[in-house]
Amino acid sequence: MADSEYDYDLFTIGIGSGGTRASRVAAAHGARVAAAEEFRVGGTCVIRGCVPKKMLVFGAHFAEDLEDAQHFGWTIEGKRFDWVRLRDHVMKDVSRIEGVYTETLEKHDVTLFHERAEITGDHEITLASGKTVTAKYILVATGARPHIPDFPGNEHAITSNEAFHLDKVPDCILILGGGYIANEFAGIFNEFGCQVVVANRSDTILRQYDFALRDRLMQISMTKGIEFLFNTQIEKLEKMSDGRFEVQFAGKEARHFDLVMAATGRVPNVEGLGLDTVGVELGRRGEIKVDEYSKTSVDHIYAVGDVTDRVQLTPVAIREGQAFADSVFGPDEPYAVDHSCIPSAVFSHPPICSVGLNEREAKEQYGNVAVYTSDFRPMKNVLAGRNERSLVKMICDAANQKILGMHMIGPDAPEIMQAAAVAVKAGLSKADFDATTAIHPTVAEELVLLK
Repeated sequence: MADSEYDYDLFTIGIGSGGTRASRVAAAHGARVAAAEEFRVGGTCVIRGCVPKKMLVFGAHFAEDLEDAQHFGWTIEGKRFDWVRLRDHVMKDVSRIEGVYTETLEKHDVTLFHERAEITGDHEITLASGKTVTAKYILVATGARPHIPDFPGNEHAITSNEAFHLDKVPDCILILGGGYIANEFAGIFNEFGCQVVVANRSDTILRQYDFALRDRLMQISMTKGIEFLFNTQIEKLEKMSDGRFEVQFAGKEARHFDLVMAATGRVPNVEGLGLDTVGVELGRRGEIKVDEYSKTSVDHIYAVGDVTDRVQLTPVAIREGQAFADSVFGPDEPYAVDHSCIPSAVFSHPPICSVGLNEREAKEQYGNVAVYTSDFRPMKNVLAGRNERSLVKMICDAANQKILGMHMIGPDAPEIMQAAAVAVKAGLSKADFDATTAIHPTVAEELVLLK
């Protein structure tokens, strides 16, 4: 395996989920591996993304659970919420997970450089310290970062990165965007008692999800007190003498907020990597262009994860890293990751999840489709006196009843959808679901009782 012409067989730039998996697996195949990370091992997901965010979601859910508890016989006196305590406990666990990632790499003899790396020549990497090393293959797994729109005063806006480190929960926050990050943090801050306003430049939230789910989420969110401003653009943002912010919207009256957060998408981290030096081709949004095997326009340079802007999901980056390492360093034939039929979730309040085609996509591709739904109030909500309704939607090819997509909003929806995603990926039909006995009483049983 070892090639004495180079210092390493693989050098990975960026140790997030994809870079970690690729480095570990390549080393397990016998490759000499080194990796550089300028911030913290674990990347966006572990340090400032889905892991700490899900912990905040857990914390936020207690607001409703404590309220509902009285209907189940519980009397809870003196309840109060301590943001700093939650924040610090979350960050403590993030550090623990970072340590696990680091330990895993070290156990596989991956050499870690805790500094920035740049490609400076053919098979050559230069570290911030000035040290230069060579590698037979280079993998770029630098991920993406939050995008902040261009408007006067945008330097005052925070992003999801900073949201985890606030000193206190603001009384009133403006969240820019309509995607999953915007809706997730809207739910989190709302449950913590913050007045939340979501401003979106279009007239649709979560446009990649089925219209029935996004409409239901918006109705529920508005019932909870979240305000939505559609077709809205910011003209300028000014910090006032009292520390609050005045936001001037185009064609609307100015409003004041304690905090403004931009959740308007993410852009690939490609700056300063030396990609132009060696001729790596980039796409329109700055993403690294790769083939199905994650190879760039330069034969010995590969890229995985969000920096390629294929599918910005942690499990996808992990699969891409695994496939790269197996294909380049493993004993078997190279293989590519199948990017079709990928399940996803938004950890809003309540969460929504999806796998396969939404109704519009299914009609465009298949023409005649059959749609089955279950619109119901979960048992827990009924007893708690909460009017919030769940929705399950199955979309099938009308010709043969093959399931084309599954969509759900409601308590524990992502936990339920993971198993359903296996069935959709396997190409099962509605008849297969109909033939399955329900587990009663559960929310999940609605999957096999759809009409």
